[in-house]
Amino acid sequence: MSKYTVDERGYYGQFGGAYIPEMLYPNVEELRQNYLSIIESADFKKEFDLLLRTYVGRPTPLYFANRLSEKYKTKIYLKREDLCHTGAHKVNNTIGQILLAKRLGKQKIIAETGAGQHGVATATVCALMGMECIVYMGKVDMERQKPNVERMRILGTKVVPALSGSMTLKDATNEAMRHWINNPTDTHYIIGSVVGPHPYPDMVARFQSVISAEIKSQLQSEIGNPFPDYVFACVGGGSNAAGAFYHYLNDEHVTLVGVEAAGKGVDSGESAATTALGKIGVLHGSKMLLMQTLDGQVVEPHSISAGLDYPGIGPMHAHLFDVGRVKFVSATDDESMNAGIELSRHEGIIPAIESAHALAALKQFEFAEDDVVVVNLSGRGDKDLETYIRWGKY
Repeated sequence: MSKYTVDERGYYGQFGGAYIPEMLYPNVEELRQNYLSIIESADFKKEFDLLLRTYVGRPTPLYFANRLSEKYKTKIYLKREDLCHTGAHKVNNTIGQILLAKRLGKQKIIAETGAGQHGVATATVCALMGMECIVYMGKVDMERQKPNVERMRILGTKVVPALSGSMTLKDATNEAMRHWINNPTDTHYIIGSVVGPHPYPDMVARFQSVISAEIKSQLQSEIGNPFPDYVFACVGGGSNAAGAFYHYLNDEHVTLVGVEAAGKGVDSGESAATTALGKIGVLHGSKMLLMQTLDGQVVEPHSISAGLDYPGIGPMHAHLFDVGRVKFVSATDDESMNAGIELSRHEGIIPAIESAHALAALKQFEFAEDDVVVVNLSGRGDKDLETYIRWGKY
């Protein structure tokens, strides 16, 4: 077991655990006792790998971004998770979790979503498997991500608005948790990120680790060396970053960079840069880094990106920050939008605004000409066209 992976108690260092209401204990305990034996079984792996290949479209390409590389005077590769079915990395996890839910005998699925990508990915696999699905989404996010709301509805999913708090991802997660408490026996909650009570952070990271497994083999084929010098990924809750970093955690010579949303500025009061602003706290079932007031009330986050608009950072990433294994930086709304336009103009790829945060951080580093830099392009920008249009500086 790596010092960077979860221990037998469900902790990453001092972070993690399962802080849950008593009503949810049977559900979470059932998962904890069964998830490893199920996902490591031969029949699960066979079905999971087949669906990743024939349904999701894996392996996703590792693309050498020639013009972007010339601009930054280094070698930049993009891991094209935007080319997954549904338009983002989220489907890697939802395929895994729906197969797990089936084996546990569950009939109904609930989920939360911010940008809508996890919601669409959950709705997609529920349609694939013929299972009833409810997705909770903040009212604000429903308005700024309307195409994804309609995709979920077309797929047969009921989308329920979260009307409390800032009406964004945190509040959608609260509503999904409440639903699960009231429907504990027949329902599986597909959490979309490396957050929540153990075993969710570990389970989601394992399903997303296909990303770094592919990066290693693709770099080996491309340049004869599986190890890049840098891996960049945006971090909200942190699932795409967990996947991109997973198989490099023990390779200390690979610099791992997590990019959070600085919003209107880290110290502006409108930010989601948790590693800069957060303190240890408990939210959504685990001990994590959390933006909170002196008396422990959650501070409302802000990001132009709905998928990064979360006040905490999951226990895996909190630990990686705590021990210094991952370098966490942040990018503002404007920096990220500019980076999204830059990629669009240089490579003909319009990225999700979440992914554009990872691209924006390239400007904060000095690269050597022969450095190999991998940026995890976690999603495509179709869902964000309204936000790009409203921002309007292109």
